[in-house]
Formats: sequence, structure tokens, C-alpha cells
Amino acid sequence: MTSSLDGGPVPPTTYDHGGGVRSLRVPIPDNPLGHTLVYVVDTDRGPVLVDTGWDDPASWDALTAGLTACGTSVTELYGVVVTHHHPDHHGLSGAVREASGAWIAMHAADGAIVRRTRATRPARWYAYMTDKLVAAGAPEEHVAPLRTARRRAFPGLSPALPDREIEPGELLDLPGRRLRAIWTPGHTPGHVCLHLEEDHPDRLPGHGRLFSGDHLLPGITPHIGLYEDPDDATVTDPLGDYLASLERVDRLFAAEILPAHQYAFTHASSRVRELLAHHEDRLAGLRELLAEPLTPWQLAERMEWNRPWEQIPYGSRNIAVSEAEAHLRRLVKRGHAEAVPGSEPVTYVAV
Repeated sequence: MTSSLDGGPVPPTTYDHGGGVRSLRVPIPDNPLGHTLVYVVDTDRGPVLVDTGWDDPASWDALTAGLTACGTSVTELYGVVVTHHHPDHHGLSGAVREASGAWIAMHAADGAIVRRTRATRPARWYAYMTDKLVAAGAPEEHVAPLRTARRRAFPGLSPALPDREIEPGELLDLPGRRLRAIWTPGHTPGHVCLHLEEDHPDRLPGHGRLFSGDHLLPGITPHIGLYEDPDDATVTDPLGDYLASLERVDRLFAAEILPAHQYAFTHASSRVRELLAHHEDRLAGLRELLAEPLTPWQLAERMEWNRPWEQIPYGSRNIAVSEAEAHLRRLVKRGHAEAVPGSEPVTYVAV
């Protein structure tokens, strides 16, 4: 879940950022974010995309039309670098590869999610979600639809398998360019930002430009929830990963941030500080709420979102509960909260 859009400038359908980098607005169906910014990076072997957009006919049309407006075409693409596996970023990668023969690169952690997603039957996902929500204290009226929906498929259950694995710290295969992978887990376990280690075309102060995916956005906060895996019971700490990754990005001193949503911006360090402060404030607020024992569902009901709980749609409530659980894990890891022994569903209380 993200906060409401901040009313910042809306970029045109295509935009030339200079220095052989352009962006395309690829729509996301029925989503308040509106679109994904897909970047086209010129190389000596042909254009490379950073992300591709949602797998939808209208999105495909926007992508191909945008490439034409940039003076190229999908058939001329050399490669695709995926910041993370979510369908508004990776959805069209398979169609791009089929049309062009381009390679697809992704971090191993998100590549593993893609392989697992393709191999897991929809019924298994529904059963897993049901069990997770019951354990989080969700009421039966919320869980009931999942018990009867197991024969229906989720969108995005057959994402394209990547051809190449992104190694953190490596320079990617973009002939004539210097694009370095920066591992930034949190939004997903294999999220990467991509540091273009070249002088800014407008000579802005700082070190190059950063394709930030969903990690660093100018006016909204990315969803930080649990890393979902039906077959892995490892207790992860996504919020802790995200906060550490923000610090890692801050140390790059990038002159400009090229995010996957909203618009490009230059105040990277101040934005990092805002996000760190936001999550610290939120953790402090949740610790106050936990003066009484609460389940993750009850905590999510009491948290501050971009609208009242009663107005949050069904699917977004699942995302909200996952975000509440990620914050709970951070509090527990810091020794600021603990599970109440013997409670079922489990409740947590501040310590």
C-alpha cells in the first residue's frame, strides 16, 4: 500500500532525459498509480529497457508506440533489466523477448520467486493466503471468499523466466554504458536499483543517475510487506532490509533519481531522510498502539492509511495486514514488542 499521490508534475507520454536515456509511460490497468515509467537506455548494441510494464494489451500498445516515438522499435531491443518481479515492472518482459530476442536480467532472489510462482498452482496460493490471514486474526467474513476461489487463477502467475542473473555490484552488459547493480531489498527480496555511473547530461552536482524502481519514489512510500513464500518459513525482516537499503542508496550521492512511478527528482538525500523518519514515526506509533495486545489484523485496522479502514478495498486490506506484520517484525527484532505466549491467533504487545 502507498500513500496518496502528492500532486507532483505529470510527465509526458515519452520524455528525453538526455544522455541517451528516455522514459515511456506504460499504463497499469485499474490502479491509482496510473502507469509505470519504463526507461529506454541507448547502448552500442541497441536499446535496453529498465522494466517493461504490466502485461495488458493497452500497456503493450503504449510500450510499442512509445518506442516508435523514441525512434526505435521493440524488435531492436538488446536487453531488459528488471528492477523487481512485480507485474507492473516485469509483466511485459516475456512479450518483449519474444518480439526481439532480448535477454532478461533479474536478481537471483526475485528470479527464484518467478520460478516458484510459475510452479505453484493457484489453489496452493489461495490456501496459503487463507492460512496467513487466519493466523493474522482476520475475521471469517474476510477469509471466506478465499476458501471458494481456489480454482480461479491470479494475474501474473506465468511471468517470464530471466535469462541472466544480476550480481550486486556488477556492471551490467550495456556496451558503451556504465550501469552498476545496487541490491536494495525491502519492497521485494531481490529489488535492485541501477546506478548509471556517467556524468549527468546537465552537469548536475552528484554522481550520475539512479534508476530506483520502487525503492525510492518522490512522493509516495513503497509497500513494505512480508516476503511471501508458501514453502519457506524463514522469519525475514523486510522493513529492516528496506531501511538498510535506503542508507546504501544515500551513500551513492546520485545527482538525479529516475524512479518507476511519478517523476524524476534530484533531492535524493533529503528524500531518503524523509522515508527513514516516516518509518521511525510509524514504528513509534505502532508501539503506542501495542499498549494492549493486538493481532496483526487489529493493528492494521488501527494504523493510519491514506483512507479510513472502512474504505480500503478487499485486496488492499491484505496488503495492509502484510505491512503491519512487517512493522511488527521490526519491532520484535528491536526488542520493542513480543508475542503474547499462548495467544491464538497470536497477539503482540509492546515491551
